[in-house]
Amino acid sequence: MIEQWAAVLEGTQLAVGLRGSAWAYPLVNAAHILGVSLLVGSIVPLDLRLIGAWPSVPAAPLWRVLTRTASVGLLLAVVFGTLLFIAQATEYIASNLFVSKMAVVGLGTANALSLRMLSKDPVLAITGTKLPARSRLGGGLSLLMWLTALTLGRLIGYS
Repeated sequence: MIEQWAAVLEGTQLAVGLRGSAWAYPLVNAAHILGVSLLVGSIVPLDLRLIGAWPSVPAAPLWRVLTRTASVGLLLAVVFGTLLFIAQATEYIASNLFVSKMAVVGLGTANALSLRMLSKDPVLAITGTKLPARSRLGGGLSLLMWLTALTLGRLIGYS
């Protein structure tokens, strides 16, 4: 059933156009990489701060700026990643690396949402130099998940 759905997506005019264009697919790929860069480039320093790095740096301003940047990065990565997906949907659906990456991205996103929802105002929960255990745990899990998703994404290109 999912293979049929993937084949239908691959046959759409948009997917055919992406595959047939000398410019569109590479530009979509570049936009996806930009999104991933914004996401991971924002999440890594924030997660490191949450797990205890740089205790003299106030966590709240980092939280405000980097969560917004990561959100924009995630949005770009999802939108342009979806376009990359439809161009080769049957191949991606059959890839264990791709399926694993999508599962880890889902877990990473759920972890980020749970960190935000653990407190009515997450910024208030991270204003001190010693962060709550839930912030440290969430930051550690986030770091592990997003670096795993990044690695799996790169491996897809070499499989």
